[in-house]
Amino acid sequence: MQVRQEIFDTYWRFAALRQEVFFNRINNISAPWTSDPIINTYKFCNAYRASDRVSQYLIKNIIYDENRSKNEEEVLFRILLFKIFNKIETWELLENKLCEYISLSNFNFDIYSNILQEAMDTGYVIYTSAYMSCATKEFGYDKKHQNHLALISQMVVKDNVVTRIIRAKSLEEVFYIIQEYPLLGKFMAYQLATDINYSEIIDFDENSFTIAGPGAERGISKCFINTDGKSNTDIIHWMTENQEQEFQRLGLNFKSLWGRPLQAIDCQNLFCETDKYCRAAFPELKSNRKKIKSKFSPTPQLIDYFYPPKWHINDKVKETLSSSLLKIKLIKQPSIDLEIIQERNKKSSSEQRKYSNCQQLVIEDTIIDNLLSPVIINNSHTQEDLPELQEKLEHKSQYNKNTKVKRRKNLQNSESVNSHQLCLFP
Repeated sequence: MQVRQEIFDTYWRFAALRQEVFFNRINNISAPWTSDPIINTYKFCNAYRASDRVSQYLIKNIIYDENRSKNEEEVLFRILLFKIFNKIETWELLENKLCEYISLSNFNFDIYSNILQEAMDTGYVIYTSAYMSCATKEFGYDKKHQNHLALISQMVVKDNVVTRIIRAKSLEEVFYIIQEYPLLGKFMAYQLATDINYSEIIDFDENSFTIAGPGAERGISKCFINTDGKSNTDIIHWMTENQEQEFQRLGLNFKSLWGRPLQAIDCQNLFCETDKYCRAAFPELKSNRKKIKSKFSPTPQLIDYFYPPKWHINDKVKETLSSSLLKIKLIKQPSIDLEIIQERNKKSSSEQRKYSNCQQLVIEDTIIDNLLSPVIINNSHTQEDLPELQEKLEHKSQYNKNTKVKRRKNLQNSESVNSHQLCLFP
Protein backbone atom coordinates (compact mmCIF):
# COMPACT_ATOMS: atom_id res chain seq x y z
CA MET A 1 0.00 0.00 0.00
CA GLN A 2 1.16 3.51 -0.77
CA VAL A 3 0.01 6.17 1.66
CA ARG A 4 -0.32 9.90 1.17
CA GLN A 5 1.94 10.46 4.14
CA GLU A 6 0.77 13.84 5.40
CA ILE A 7 -2.90 12.80 5.27
CA PHE A 8 -2.21 9.34 6.64
CA ASP A 9 -0.41 10.88 9.62
CA THR A 10 -3.28 13.34 10.03
CA TYR A 11 -5.61 10.38 10.61
CA TRP A 12 -3.63 9.33 13.69
CA ARG A 13 -3.02 12.85 14.94
CA PHE A 14 -6.72 13.64 14.67
CA ALA A 15 -7.59 10.49 16.66
CA ALA A 16 -5.17 11.49 19.44
CA LEU A 17 -6.29 15.12 19.52
CA ARG A 18 -10.00 14.26 19.49
CA GLN A 19 -9.50 11.83 22.38
CA GLU A 20 -7.51 14.48 24.21
CA VAL A 21 -10.47 16.83 23.89
CA PHE A 22 -12.74 14.09 25.24
CA PHE A 23 -10.69 13.65 28.43
CA ASN A 24 -9.99 17.37 28.86
CA ARG A 25 -13.72 18.00 28.96
CA ILE A 26 -14.28 15.15 31.42
CA ASN A 27 -11.54 16.60 33.65
CA ASN A 28 -13.21 20.03 33.54
CA ILE A 29 -10.27 21.75 31.90
CA SER A 30 -11.35 25.12 30.55
CA ALA A 31 -11.82 25.59 26.82
CA PRO A 32 -10.15 25.53 24.39
CA TRP A 33 -9.51 21.83 24.89
CA THR A 34 -6.95 21.63 22.10
CA SER A 35 -4.63 23.98 20.25
CA ASP A 36 -5.90 22.68 16.91
CA PRO A 37 -8.01 25.49 15.36
CA ILE A 38 -9.99 23.16 13.09
CA ILE A 39 -11.10 20.86 15.90
CA ASN A 40 -11.93 23.92 18.00
CA THR A 41 -14.08 25.37 15.23
CA TYR A 42 -15.98 22.45 13.72
CA LYS A 43 -18.07 19.61 15.05
CA PHE A 44 -16.40 16.18 14.96
CA CYS A 45 -17.45 12.83 16.34
CA ASN A 46 -15.45 11.27 19.15
CA ALA A 47 -12.59 8.91 18.36
CA TYR A 48 -14.75 6.18 19.94
CA ARG A 49 -18.24 5.87 18.47
CA ALA A 50 -19.74 4.74 21.79
CA SER A 51 -18.67 8.04 23.42
CA ASP A 52 -20.82 10.20 21.17
CA ARG A 53 -23.86 11.80 22.79
CA VAL A 54 -26.46 9.84 20.81
CA SER A 55 -24.68 6.51 21.31
CA GLN A 56 -24.42 7.25 25.03
CA TYR A 57 -28.14 7.94 25.21
CA LEU A 58 -28.86 4.70 23.35
CA ILE A 59 -26.65 2.61 25.62
CA LYS A 60 -27.70 4.16 28.91
CA ASN A 61 -31.33 5.19 28.36
CA ILE A 62 -32.61 2.86 25.67
CA ILE A 63 -30.77 -0.43 26.18
CA TYR A 64 -29.71 -0.59 29.83
CA ASP A 65 -32.23 1.63 31.61
CA GLU A 66 -33.23 -0.38 34.70
CA ASN A 67 -36.85 0.76 34.38
CA ARG A 68 -37.23 -0.78 30.94
CA SER A 69 -37.89 -4.38 29.98
CA LYS A 70 -34.86 -6.60 29.45
CA ASN A 71 -36.85 -8.87 27.14
CA GLU A 72 -34.79 -9.34 23.96
CA GLU A 73 -37.67 -8.53 21.64
CA GLU A 74 -38.40 -5.34 23.59
CA VAL A 75 -34.74 -4.29 23.55
CA LEU A 76 -34.47 -4.84 19.80
CA PHE A 77 -37.69 -2.89 19.21
CA ARG A 78 -36.36 0.06 21.19
CA ILE A 79 -33.01 0.02 19.38
CA LEU A 80 -34.65 -0.02 15.96
CA LEU A 81 -37.16 2.71 16.80
CA PHE A 82 -34.52 4.98 18.29
CA LYS A 83 -31.91 4.45 15.57
CA ILE A 84 -34.28 4.85 12.64
CA PHE A 85 -34.63 8.52 13.64
CA ASN A 86 -31.34 8.64 15.57
CA LYS A 87 -32.46 11.73 17.45
CA ILE A 88 -32.81 11.98 21.22
CA GLU A 89 -35.45 14.69 21.00
CA THR A 90 -37.68 12.56 18.76
CA TRP A 91 -37.57 9.66 21.21
CA GLU A 92 -38.38 11.95 24.12
CA LEU A 93 -41.17 13.59 22.12
CA LEU A 94 -42.84 10.21 21.64
CA GLU A 95 -42.51 9.28 25.31
CA ASN A 96 -43.80 12.65 26.49
CA LYS A 97 -46.86 12.38 24.25
CA LEU A 98 -47.48 8.76 25.27
CA CYS A 99 -46.99 9.65 28.97
CA GLU A 100 -45.28 6.31 29.48
CA TYR A 101 -42.19 4.34 28.49
CA ILE A 102 -42.05 3.25 24.87
CA SER A 103 -42.65 -0.48 24.57
CA LEU A 104 -44.13 -3.06 22.26
CA SER A 105 -47.32 -3.04 24.32
CA ASN A 106 -48.04 0.58 23.43
CA PHE A 107 -46.62 0.48 19.90
CA ASN A 108 -49.50 1.60 17.69
CA PHE A 109 -48.76 2.61 14.13
CA ASP A 110 -51.46 5.29 13.93
CA ILE A 111 -50.69 6.85 17.32
CA TYR A 112 -46.94 6.99 16.73
CA SER A 113 -47.42 8.28 13.19
CA ASN A 114 -49.82 11.02 14.29
CA ILE A 115 -47.48 12.21 17.06
CA LEU A 116 -44.60 12.51 14.60
CA GLN A 117 -46.76 14.15 11.94
CA GLU A 118 -48.05 16.76 14.37
CA ALA A 119 -44.48 17.60 15.32
CA MET A 120 -43.48 17.90 11.67
CA ASP A 121 -46.47 20.17 11.00
CA THR A 122 -45.02 22.64 13.52
CA GLY A 123 -41.67 22.64 11.73
CA TYR A 124 -39.91 20.06 13.89
CA VAL A 125 -37.33 17.86 12.14
CA ILE A 126 -37.76 14.28 13.40
CA TYR A 127 -34.68 12.78 11.71
CA THR A 128 -31.03 13.39 12.43
CA SER A 129 -28.76 14.76 9.74
CA ALA A 130 -26.06 12.21 10.62
CA TYR A 131 -27.49 9.41 8.46
CA MET A 132 -29.14 9.57 5.07
CA SER A 133 -31.95 7.04 5.43
CA CYS A 134 -33.93 5.74 2.48
CA ALA A 135 -37.20 7.50 1.73
CA THR A 136 -39.05 5.24 -0.72
CA LYS A 137 -42.71 4.26 -0.41
CA GLU A 138 -41.76 0.64 0.12
CA PHE A 139 -44.72 -0.06 2.41
CA GLY A 140 -47.19 2.03 0.46
CA TYR A 141 -47.28 5.16 2.62
CA ASP A 142 -46.73 8.70 1.40
CA LYS A 143 -44.69 9.80 4.39
CA LYS A 144 -41.15 8.65 5.11
CA HIS A 145 -41.76 8.14 8.82
CA GLN A 146 -44.83 6.01 8.12
CA ASN A 147 -42.82 3.63 5.95
CA HIS A 148 -40.17 3.40 8.65
CA LEU A 149 -42.76 2.62 11.33
CA ALA A 150 -44.18 -0.04 9.04
CA LEU A 151 -40.65 -1.45 8.59
CA ILE A 152 -40.20 -1.77 12.35
CA SER A 153 -43.57 -3.46 12.65
CA GLN A 154 -42.60 -5.90 9.91
CA MET A 155 -39.26 -6.76 11.49
CA VAL A 156 -40.27 -7.02 15.13
CA VAL A 157 -43.97 -7.89 15.22
CA LYS A 158 -44.59 -9.88 12.04
CA ASP A 159 -41.20 -11.51 11.38
CA ASN A 160 -39.93 -11.77 14.96
CA VAL A 161 -36.48 -11.05 13.54
CA VAL A 162 -34.95 -11.11 17.02
CA THR A 163 -35.04 -14.92 16.91
CA ARG A 164 -32.85 -15.01 13.82
CA ILE A 165 -30.49 -12.41 15.28
CA ILE A 166 -30.07 -14.39 18.51
CA ARG A 167 -29.27 -17.53 16.52
CA ALA A 168 -26.71 -15.73 14.32
CA LYS A 169 -23.17 -17.10 14.51
CA SER A 170 -21.37 -13.86 13.73
CA LEU A 171 -21.71 -10.09 13.56
CA GLU A 172 -21.52 -10.39 9.78
CA GLU A 173 -24.55 -12.69 9.77
CA VAL A 174 -26.49 -10.15 11.86
CA PHE A 175 -25.53 -7.50 9.31
CA TYR A 176 -26.89 -9.59 6.43
CA ILE A 177 -30.13 -10.37 8.28
CA ILE A 178 -30.78 -6.66 8.73
CA GLN A 179 -29.70 -5.80 5.20
CA GLU A 180 -32.41 -8.10 3.80
CA TYR A 181 -35.01 -5.53 4.74
CA PRO A 182 -35.96 -2.55 2.57
CA LEU A 183 -35.12 1.03 3.51
CA LEU A 184 -31.95 -0.16 5.24
CA GLY A 185 -28.86 0.20 3.09
CA LYS A 186 -25.49 -1.41 3.66
CA PHE A 187 -24.15 1.32 5.92
CA MET A 188 -27.31 1.57 8.03
CA ALA A 189 -27.39 -2.21 8.44
CA TYR A 190 -23.82 -2.12 9.76
CA GLN A 191 -24.66 0.68 12.19
CA LEU A 192 -27.69 -1.21 13.50
CA ALA A 193 -25.71 -4.43 13.88
CA THR A 194 -23.16 -2.51 15.96
CA ASP A 195 -25.89 -0.97 18.12
CA ILE A 196 -27.54 -4.34 18.73
CA ASN A 197 -24.11 -5.69 19.68
CA TYR A 198 -23.98 -3.08 22.47
CA SER A 199 -26.87 -4.94 24.10
CA GLU A 200 -27.06 -8.40 25.66
CA ILE A 201 -28.97 -9.78 22.68
CA ILE A 202 -25.70 -10.74 20.98
CA ASP A 203 -22.06 -10.57 21.97
CA PHE A 204 -19.60 -10.56 19.07
CA ASP A 205 -16.13 -9.10 18.71
CA GLU A 206 -16.52 -5.68 17.07
CA ASN A 207 -13.33 -6.33 15.11
CA SER A 208 -14.75 -9.46 13.52
CA PHE A 209 -16.64 -7.53 10.86
CA THR A 210 -16.62 -4.06 9.35
CA ILE A 211 -17.50 -2.18 6.21
CA ALA A 212 -16.75 1.35 5.04
CA GLY A 213 -19.51 3.91 4.79
CA PRO A 214 -19.47 6.69 2.16
CA GLY A 215 -17.54 9.08 4.42
CA ALA A 216 -14.98 6.42 5.29
CA GLU A 217 -14.49 5.64 1.61
CA ARG A 218 -13.66 9.30 0.98
CA GLY A 219 -11.26 9.29 3.92
CA ILE A 220 -9.50 6.16 2.69
CA SER A 221 -9.05 7.63 -0.78
CA LYS A 222 -7.41 10.69 0.79
CA CYS A 223 -5.10 8.68 3.05
CA PHE A 224 -3.99 6.17 0.41
CA ILE A 225 -2.60 6.76 -3.06
CA ASN A 226 -2.60 3.04 -3.84
CA THR A 227 -4.12 0.21 -1.81
CA ASP A 228 -2.50 -2.62 -3.81
CA GLY A 229 -5.86 -4.22 -4.40
CA LYS A 230 -6.83 -4.32 -0.75
CA SER A 231 -10.48 -3.65 -0.04
CA ASN A 232 -11.70 -0.86 2.20
CA THR A 233 -12.57 -3.50 4.78
CA ASP A 234 -8.99 -4.82 4.65
CA ILE A 235 -7.65 -1.31 5.19
CA ILE A 236 -9.90 -0.66 8.20
CA HIS A 237 -8.76 -3.94 9.74
CA TRP A 238 -5.12 -3.01 9.07
CA MET A 239 -5.58 0.32 10.84
CA THR A 240 -7.22 -1.42 13.80
CA GLU A 241 -4.40 -3.96 14.11
CA ASN A 242 -1.55 -1.45 13.70
CA GLN A 243 -2.83 1.48 15.76
CA GLU A 244 -0.32 1.11 18.59
CA GLN A 245 2.68 1.08 16.25
CA GLU A 246 1.40 4.11 14.33
CA PHE A 247 0.84 6.18 17.47
CA GLN A 248 4.35 5.25 18.63
CA ARG A 249 5.86 6.09 15.26
CA LEU A 250 4.44 9.61 15.45
CA GLY A 251 5.23 10.03 19.15
CA LEU A 252 1.55 10.49 19.97
CA ASN A 253 0.28 9.91 23.48
CA PHE A 254 -3.05 8.37 22.54
CA LYS A 255 -5.26 7.92 25.59
CA SER A 256 -7.49 4.91 25.00
CA LEU A 257 -11.01 4.40 26.31
CA TRP A 258 -9.95 3.28 29.77
CA GLY A 259 -7.74 0.56 28.29
CA ARG A 260 -10.02 -0.35 25.39
CA PRO A 261 -8.22 0.21 22.05
CA LEU A 262 -9.91 1.56 18.95
CA GLN A 263 -12.24 -1.01 17.42
CA ALA A 264 -12.94 -1.52 13.72
CA ILE A 265 -16.12 0.57 13.93
CA ASP A 266 -14.07 3.39 15.47
CA CYS A 267 -11.34 3.22 12.82
CA GLN A 268 -14.07 3.22 10.18
CA ASN A 269 -15.59 6.35 11.71
CA LEU A 270 -12.18 8.01 11.99
CA PHE A 271 -11.74 7.77 8.23
CA CYS A 272 -15.01 9.69 7.90
CA GLU A 273 -13.86 12.32 10.39
CA THR A 274 -10.47 12.56 8.68
CA ASP A 275 -12.25 13.27 5.41
CA LYS A 276 -14.12 16.10 7.15
CA TYR A 277 -10.97 17.45 8.77
CA CYS A 278 -9.11 17.47 5.44
CA ARG A 279 -11.77 19.67 3.85
CA ALA A 280 -10.46 22.48 6.03
CA ALA A 281 -6.82 21.41 6.44
CA PHE A 282 -6.14 20.25 2.88
CA PRO A 283 -8.79 21.83 0.61
CA GLU A 284 -6.68 20.97 -2.43
CA LEU A 285 -7.74 17.32 -1.99
CA LYS A 286 -10.85 17.23 -4.10
CA SER A 287 -13.93 15.16 -3.25
CA ASN A 288 -17.68 15.50 -3.57
CA ARG A 289 -17.78 17.27 -0.18
CA LYS A 290 -16.08 20.65 0.00
CA LYS A 291 -16.96 22.10 3.40
CA ILE A 292 -17.63 20.92 6.95
CA LYS A 293 -21.32 21.45 7.59
CA SER A 294 -21.51 21.94 11.35
CA LYS A 295 -19.65 24.33 13.64
CA PHE A 296 -18.76 23.14 17.11
CA SER A 297 -21.05 24.31 19.91
CA PRO A 298 -20.47 22.69 23.32
CA THR A 299 -23.54 21.33 25.06
CA PRO A 300 -23.84 22.57 28.66
CA GLN A 301 -25.23 19.27 29.91
CA LEU A 302 -22.46 16.94 31.07
CA ILE A 303 -22.65 13.28 30.06
CA ASP A 304 -22.51 10.64 32.78
CA TYR A 305 -20.58 8.20 30.63
CA PHE A 306 -21.68 4.59 30.65
CA TYR A 307 -20.62 1.78 28.33
CA PRO A 308 -21.89 -1.76 27.70
CA PRO A 309 -21.19 -3.63 30.97
CA LYS A 310 -19.66 -6.52 29.06
CA TRP A 311 -16.74 -4.23 28.16
CA HIS A 312 -15.76 -4.18 31.85
CA ILE A 313 -14.67 -0.54 31.91
CA ASN A 314 -17.51 1.15 33.80
CA ASP A 315 -15.78 0.91 37.19
CA LYS A 316 -12.82 2.83 35.74
CA VAL A 317 -15.21 5.32 34.16
CA LYS A 318 -16.96 5.93 37.49
CA GLU A 319 -13.63 6.43 39.23
CA THR A 320 -12.60 9.07 36.70
CA LEU A 321 -15.96 10.84 36.81
CA SER A 322 -16.01 10.80 40.62
CA SER A 323 -12.53 12.32 40.75
CA SER A 324 -13.63 14.97 38.27
CA LEU A 325 -16.69 15.91 40.36
CA LEU A 326 -14.55 16.20 43.48
CA LYS A 327 -12.15 18.45 41.61
CA ILE A 328 -15.07 20.75 40.76
CA LYS A 329 -15.98 21.01 44.46
CA LEU A 330 -12.41 21.67 45.48
CA ILE A 331 -11.55 24.24 42.86
CA LYS A 332 -14.87 26.03 42.63
CA GLN A 333 -13.86 29.04 44.73
CA PRO A 334 -15.10 32.53 43.79
CA SER A 335 -12.42 35.06 42.99
CA ILE A 336 -12.24 38.71 44.13
CA ASP A 337 -13.33 41.17 41.49
CA LEU A 338 -10.84 43.96 42.10
CA GLU A 339 -12.69 46.37 39.82
CA ILE A 340 -15.81 46.02 41.98
CA ILE A 341 -13.76 46.65 45.12
CA GLN A 342 -12.15 49.73 43.57
CA GLU A 343 -15.52 51.08 42.49
CA ARG A 344 -16.90 50.58 45.99
CA ASN A 345 -13.86 52.35 47.38
CA LYS A 346 -14.58 55.37 45.18
CA LYS A 347 -18.22 55.46 46.22
CA SER A 348 -17.29 55.24 49.87
CA SER A 349 -14.59 57.95 49.78
CA SER A 350 -16.64 60.26 51.97
CA GLU A 351 -17.20 57.46 54.44
CA GLN A 352 -13.45 56.80 54.45
CA ARG A 353 -12.78 60.43 55.48
CA LYS A 354 -15.50 60.29 58.10
CA TYR A 355 -14.01 57.17 59.64
CA SER A 356 -10.36 58.17 59.25
CA ASN A 357 -9.49 56.80 62.67
CA CYS A 358 -11.09 53.50 61.92
CA GLN A 359 -8.65 50.61 62.17
CA GLN A 360 -11.29 47.96 61.37
CA LEU A 361 -11.32 46.43 57.91
CA VAL A 362 -14.98 45.78 57.11
CA ILE A 363 -15.78 43.40 54.33
CA GLU A 364 -19.01 41.91 53.13
CA ASP A 365 -19.55 38.23 53.93
CA THR A 366 -19.20 37.17 50.31
CA ILE A 367 -15.85 38.90 50.01
CA ILE A 368 -14.66 37.38 53.28
CA ASP A 369 -15.02 34.01 51.58
CA ASN A 370 -12.96 35.22 48.66
CA LEU A 371 -10.10 36.57 50.72
CA LEU A 372 -9.67 33.33 52.61
CA SER A 373 -7.06 31.11 51.01
CA PRO A 374 -8.81 28.56 48.71
CA VAL A 375 -7.95 24.91 48.43
CA ILE A 376 -6.56 24.41 44.94
CA ILE A 377 -6.32 21.13 43.09
CA ASN A 378 -4.24 20.74 39.97
CA ASN A 379 -2.89 18.10 37.65
CA SER A 380 -0.08 17.25 40.08
CA HIS A 381 -2.56 15.77 42.54
CA THR A 382 -3.32 12.08 42.33
CA GLN A 383 -6.33 10.01 43.27
CA GLU A 384 -4.66 9.30 46.63
CA ASP A 385 -4.52 13.04 47.38
CA LEU A 386 -8.28 13.53 47.14
CA PRO A 387 -9.30 12.45 50.69
CA GLU A 388 -6.71 14.83 52.16
CA LEU A 389 -7.89 17.65 49.89
CA GLN A 390 -11.48 16.95 50.83
CA GLU A 391 -10.52 17.22 54.53
CA LYS A 392 -8.80 20.54 53.82
CA LEU A 393 -11.89 21.80 52.04
CA GLU A 394 -14.10 20.88 55.01
CA HIS A 395 -11.62 22.54 57.41
CA LYS A 396 -11.63 25.67 55.28
CA SER A 397 -15.41 25.74 55.25
CA GLN A 398 -15.51 25.61 59.08
CA TYR A 399 -12.80 28.30 59.25
CA ASN A 400 -14.89 30.53 56.98
CA LYS A 401 -17.89 30.06 59.25
CA ASN A 402 -15.98 30.87 62.43
CA THR A 403 -14.34 33.88 60.83
CA LYS A 404 -17.69 35.27 59.73
CA VAL A 405 -19.05 34.98 63.28
CA LYS A 406 -16.05 36.85 64.72
CA ARG A 407 -16.35 39.54 62.05
CA ARG A 408 -20.03 40.04 62.75
CA LYS A 409 -19.35 40.41 66.50
CA ASN A 410 -16.66 43.00 65.78
CA LEU A 411 -19.07 44.89 63.56
CA GLN A 412 -21.73 44.92 66.22
CA ASN A 413 -19.24 46.34 68.76
CA SER A 414 -18.00 49.04 66.43
CA GLU A 415 -19.70 52.43 66.98
CA SER A 416 -18.35 53.90 63.80
CA VAL A 417 -19.64 51.24 61.44
CA ASN A 418 -23.36 50.79 60.93
CA SER A 419 -23.53 48.85 57.70
CA HIS A 420 -21.73 46.06 55.81
CA GLN A 421 -20.02 48.43 53.38
CA LEU A 422 -16.51 47.81 52.13
CA CYS A 423 -14.00 50.16 53.77
CA LEU A 424 -10.40 49.84 52.60
CA PHE A 425 -7.79 52.23 53.99
CA PRO A 426 -4.19 52.83 52.91
